[in-house]
Amino acid sequence: MIFSSDNWAGAHPVIAESLVKAAGGFASAYGTSDLDKKVEKTLSDVFERDVAVFFVATGTAANSLAFSSVNRPGGHIFCHREAHVNVDECGAPEFFSHGSRLTPVDGPLGKIDPVRLEAEIKRFPPGFVHGGQPMAITMTQATEAGTVYSLDEIDTIAHIARKFKLPLHMDGARFANALVTLDVSPAEMTWKRGIDLLSFGGTKNGCWCAEALILFDTAKAGQMHYLRKRSGQLFSKSRFIAAQFDAYLEGGLWLDLARHANGMANRLAEGIEASRGARLAWPSGSNELFVILKKDTAKKLEEKGAVFYDWPVPHTLAGSIAADEGLYRLVTSFATTKEDVERFIAAC
Repeated sequence: MIFSSDNWAGAHPVIAESLVKAAGGFASAYGTSDLDKKVEKTLSDVFERDVAVFFVATGTAANSLAFSSVNRPGGHIFCHREAHVNVDECGAPEFFSHGSRLTPVDGPLGKIDPVRLEAEIKRFPPGFVHGGQPMAITMTQATEAGTVYSLDEIDTIAHIARKFKLPLHMDGARFANALVTLDVSPAEMTWKRGIDLLSFGGTKNGCWCAEALILFDTAKAGQMHYLRKRSGQLFSKSRFIAAQFDAYLEGGLWLDLARHANGMANRLAEGIEASRGARLAWPSGSNELFVILKKDTAKKLEEKGAVFYDWPVPHTLAGSIAADEGLYRLVTSFATTKEDVERFIAAC
């Protein structure tokens, strides 16, 4: 009953086999191979326009390089208070963007509140050199709370970005999970709504180590080649990342894997809601569930073999959880089985 993280899951067999196939023979290095070019073309097809694709090792690298590419002196990057870039990336976004600052914005259930976002941006008026200047907005889809921005909600954030002439970045570590929830095309959830840069994640959804930074304006890709090299993210044998993405995207496998993970989360949520020993903290729209358990119940579940994480209580829930209760995160993946879900529900 492994519900700790989708990072704990291995690689899907089809993706693992793609690495074996890519291991033989010779291919030109540093992103110039035929396979690299094929995947870049495939991603342009997926997003229904020419895109610039930069393979990297981690989502943190993709996020940090996105900010580095739009760096401004004294820059402020506006994000949700509990966004991964703000609480889980050890200062990498600031480091790679040469001292820019992450400026947190509150909002319920992991989503940026548009009114608060605009108010935060206005705290740094043009010409006030001491405060620095707005640099970018980043939103996470699906969010760190497991929720999903609707298309209208993305539109609202994008409108604010355009109003203040700020690039809009999407952290898509669980991009596929959000996409299948909304049941829209990748284009409709990104550039057609006003997203400029996308961290496109594959590792959490069945890949071994495959992440990419995607720029929807190819004219702005020139400096990114140098930024990636300088950051140590230019792989010599990048065909091994390309091989994973090739298998991942082929025939819609990436969407099937996300649908399975989301389906397992939905079944888990139904069982938890029907149980006497657990309750959902809020509804989820992806493969992450946040559950309130009595602390002794959590301990008993762990003794029965369940693995999950204690989770910090969000600011918006402060005071709503009893002293003998805790908040816990459960994450499903492509590798989660119905049997493990049912065992957990029975244990509750």
